[in-house]
This record gives sequence, C-alpha cells and structure tokens, in this order.
Amino acid sequence: MRILIAAGGTGGHVYPALAVVRSLRDRAPDAEFLWLGGRRGFESSIVAGEGYRLRLLWLRSLRTTDRSVHTVLDPVRLGASYFQALALLLRTRPAAIFTTGGYLAIPVIAAAATLRVPSVIWEGNLVAGRSVRASARLASAVAVSFSETCAELGRRQPCFVTGTPIRSFAGHSRPAARRALKLDQRRPVLLAFGGSQEVRRLNSAVWEALPALVEKCVVVHLTGQRAYAQALRRREALPARRRTRYRPFAFMHSEMTDALLAADLLVGRAGSSTLAEASAVGLPMVVVPYPWADAHQSANARALAEAGAARIVADADFDAAALLDAAALLDDASTLERMRGAARDLGRPGAAGAAAELVLALAERSALPTAAAIERLSRAAA
Repeated sequence: MRILIAAGGTGGHVYPALAVVRSLRDRAPDAEFLWLGGRRGFESSIVAGEGYRLRLLWLRSLRTTDRSVHTVLDPVRLGASYFQALALLLRTRPAAIFTTGGYLAIPVIAAAATLRVPSVIWEGNLVAGRSVRASARLASAVAVSFSETCAELGRRQPCFVTGTPIRSFAGHSRPAARRALKLDQRRPVLLAFGGSQEVRRLNSAVWEALPALVEKCVVVHLTGQRAYAQALRRREALPARRRTRYRPFAFMHSEMTDALLAADLLVGRAGSSTLAEASAVGLPMVVVPYPWADAHQSANARALAEAGAARIVADADFDAAALLDAAALLDDASTLERMRGAARDLGRPGAAGAAAELVLALAERSALPTAAAIERLSRAAA
C-alpha cells in the first residue's frame, strides 16, 4: 500500500503530517510513503531527515505576501503543478492521499479528484484557509481541529473533528524533561516560542525583559537561527549567577517534547500545532496571535481564551512590559491550575491516530469511521 503525503510550507503544515505518518506506520507497517512538497518551504530541510522520499512541485509552498514578480508567477506555477501532480499520481498510483492544506493542496487534491484517488484534507485553523475552502469539496473526507470549521466548509464531504495531529508525549514526564534540558527543578519555567518562523517582536520582548525574568523563573527561548547568536550575547550580559536561567535554542525538534512538558507557562504565537500540543500537556498559554494571514490565529486563540486555557495579547501591544505582565501568572498558582484544567479539557492527544484511521479506511476502500469513533480516538492518549 502506497500513501502520498502532501504537506509543506511552515512547520504548522509539516509537523502534523509527520505525526499522522507515524500513526499510519504503527497501523500499517508495510505501507510505503511518498512525500510531495513545494519550493521554498520547510519540507526540504525536515522530510528527508525523517527518511521519506520527497518530490517537489513547481509551486512555492511558502509564499511571499508582498507584491513582486512572484505575484504573476505563482498562478502560473499553480497551473503547471496540477499537471505535474497528475503525472506523479499516474506514475505512483497511491492508494490514498493525506494533505495538511495550504497552497500545495490545491493542485494535489484537484489531480486526485481527476483520477479518483481518495484523499483526506486537514485544516488546523478555526477559520479555514482559502486553499482548503477551494479544495475541500474535491476531497473524499475533511478533518479539522475545531468543530466550527465543519459548519463553515459546508456539508459537501464528510467532516470529522480530529484535532491537530501532534507528537506523542507517551513515556515522557515533567521531571525527566527538566533533567534532559538541564533546568532547575525548583523554579518555574517560562517557554517563549514564536512557532516555526522567527518572530522578532517576541525575541525583542524577551531580551528587554530578560534581567527581570531570570530573577523569578527559568526562560527557555526559541529564537530562530538568525537571532541565536544575539541570544547568546544577551545571556553573557546577565550576571554570572543568573546565566543558567536563560536557555536559548535556535531550533528544537525532539527537544520540543521536553520543553512543553517542563514549562509552567507558554508565551507565543497561536498556531494550531502550538495550541494543540500545549493543550495536550495541560500547559497554560499567553498567546500573541499573528495579525496577518486572514487573522486565522486570532480565531484560534479566542477559542482557547473563551474556554479559560489561554490569555490573549494583541501583536501591537506585545512588548517587554506585556511579557512581564504575562510572567506574573507564574506567581498565581490557583489561576494557573484552572488554566491547566481548561487546557487538558480541550486536548486531543490522539488526533494523529484519528486522522490516520480516516486515511487507512479510504486506502483500503472500507467504510469511514463514525464521527463518534473519531471523537473517541482523538481524545485518547496517543
């Protein structure tokens, strides 16, 4: 059985797809996987390292939003990529396709519909992106992270609330995570994380507030590659006795499991994967939604804030003072505990397995699971 994965662009598209592939491998050990990506996205640096064959379409899975020559070229690449995807599907004959949406999904789902290859398209944001809105009606089934998204996309195809596929936290513990990261077991830990793309606003706020922050907590800070050298200089500028309380990282992969389990509070963007992983481990959040991209992150954040799992700070209002105000939650044990409980109630740690069941059912040409069965799977520990 061959399964094609179409996912690229940001980590918010690539990592959920990886989580689903891992669940598929557990369920179908003999399955063969082919990964389809685009130019410029994170998939080129991540997927090959995971041991999967990667083919690239001509389109760019991570696009620029400003007006440039690519404003004209992107539609041309999109049309050409449909025929490229069509040829690839004819040649490889996958039993089913799983895609995490984004610009890449449009030519792949269209080609799959033309050749009657069954497909599952996943949307992680509460407000569906334009690519998913354009492609969902051609897919065999739709998986979403928020129930409201099904209503928005309409009733043309079966829609299942799986949650956001995430890494497994099975076999990991908070004390072990803190030991692995060499963190002080006695002090609260603040995790500052801007998502898979570097966030200058977040980095600047951390550095300006850093002398005050390290007096009260350990700061685990994902800076991005370009800002990492500056983060090291900022650490060296701290008093010697406080330097071990600032732990900058250029990037985290497997270490992110430990960082999420070790933290008492997450401050960062409101991407679907970030929110899902924090919810799965019961981690309170102060989220700073990315203000562009059709304000998808704002809608995601509101859902968690209304449930009591997160607090929201507008991007324009986020600075060192706002970060210090967020860090004050570390002194409020009762509020943090309420937020932990609300986060756990939202968590769907079995989302990857739920999505994998949909893909396997289509690949084997069997009946799709019921919505109730997918709900149970998504709520179960991975």
